[in-house]
Amino acid sequence: MPHRWTPDERTILTLWPHRSLPRRGFAAMILMAFGLGSLPLMGLLGTVVLWGILPFVLVMVGALWWGLERSYKDGDILEELQLLGDQLTLTHRPARGQTQSWSCNVYWARAEIHVNGGPVPHYVTLTGNGRTVEIGRFLSEDERKILFTELSDFLRSTNRS
Repeated sequence: MPHRWTPDERTILTLWPHRSLPRRGFAAMILMAFGLGSLPLMGLLGTVVLWGILPFVLVMVGALWWGLERSYKDGDILEELQLLGDQLTLTHRPARGQTQSWSCNVYWARAEIHVNGGPVPHYVTLTGNGRTVEIGRFLSEDERKILFTELSDFLRSTNRS
């Protein structure tokens, strides 16, 4: 699950997108693409046709590299929920653009789940201080359901103390 609760520290919840292809798999994928793309060229060694087809294989491997790197950069999203005293703060750091922040008194914070009608199914929001903000939009549907349950339990237990 791409989130971590750390109730003993200032940052109590950290969320990040799931990575289905780790860096080691990235390298293996590029190597495999180059190997499989070069395999048909073995029969063309020593001919002029090799030099006509080789650039296309290299462009294919380069495009795969660029696409996977772009995917990694687009996934550099981080959300942190912090609790300092009675102040609850959500900080969203997108892959590109400005960092966004929201805060309110933890007593007034409410987690809500919108099964339908949101940009994604089971859309999770935090409401407080007159504003509603999304949290964990980049998570899968099942992960958002779990997040909502854990977030609701956390807010309920915090408001009891």
